[in-house]
Amino acid sequence: MKKQTPLWLDESLYPFSHRYIDLPSATMHYVDEGQGDVLLFVHGTPAWSFLYREQIKTLRTKYRCIAIDHIGFGLSDKPEKFDGTPQAHSANLALFVEKLGLTNITLVVHDFGGPIGLSFALAHPEKVRNLVILNTWLWKTSDNPDVQKVDKVVNSRLGKFIYLHTNFSPSILMKKAFHDKSKLTKAIHLHYTRPFPNKASRWGLLRLAQSLLGSSDWYEEQFNQLHKWQHKPALILWGTKDQFIKPAFLEKWKGALPQATVRTFDAGHFVQEEASKEVCNAIDSLIQQNQFSLAGNTFTGT
Repeated sequence: MKKQTPLWLDESLYPFSHRYIDLPSATMHYVDEGQGDVLLFVHGTPAWSFLYREQIKTLRTKYRCIAIDHIGFGLSDKPEKFDGTPQAHSANLALFVEKLGLTNITLVVHDFGGPIGLSFALAHPEKVRNLVILNTWLWKTSDNPDVQKVDKVVNSRLGKFIYLHTNFSPSILMKKAFHDKSKLTKAIHLHYTRPFPNKASRWGLLRLAQSLLGSSDWYEEQFNQLHKWQHKPALILWGTKDQFIKPAFLEKWKGALPQATVRTFDAGHFVQEEASKEVCNAIDSLIQQNQFSLAGNTFTGT
């Protein structure tokens, strides 16, 4: 399937071929660059594959870099009736991986992409070799006072109006998510706001926001299975200046995945934007180390 590239898309910033795949829910856009071991990038809200552009540009010289746009985001279809929960997005991810026949995946997840991608990894551990975790969560949110406040807003009449009629999430919240504001130039910010030009295109934003608390029990179900990953390679890359996903979340990850390598940065929520080179280098090192371990038969894969 071929679709017209939006006029607002700067191909010097995002110099990738556009690919599309039909899923039962809608048509999904993705990029697939390079050859070799698979790096699968999974975004959260209000992002899309554009978030990982610097990692793809750098790492495609050594690996096969694949980044999806969730249904309702980026250049994918935005059907109003799509469920839009993390559970639904995770089911789409599983179908996508199956259709492309992907194996030996290094899975890179961020924000809502954490529960979306990690639930897939836990259900299909034979397909995922490494985990890379950036500023996300995988446990119940219903007991978090900050989440409770957000939930009241996004489920109110005013909150729904703001999300659907003002493009609040990419226009306002994204600015607050950056520690180094200079990294969010006008040109870059435009590429986060333009995928959502009107009310009809913003239902995905609202439904994920409502799922922050609404999917709490499901997050906890996934977290209770995380022990399955405690003997497999994991890398945690964390922006310590994140106003939304705070340092206490990092401590919980350290306890849940004690074997993980942890690197922290003086960055906000979008570490991929504020520390792009460092993120690239850390992912490359993880894969290289694991390849060496596999060659030496020291990785059990259990």
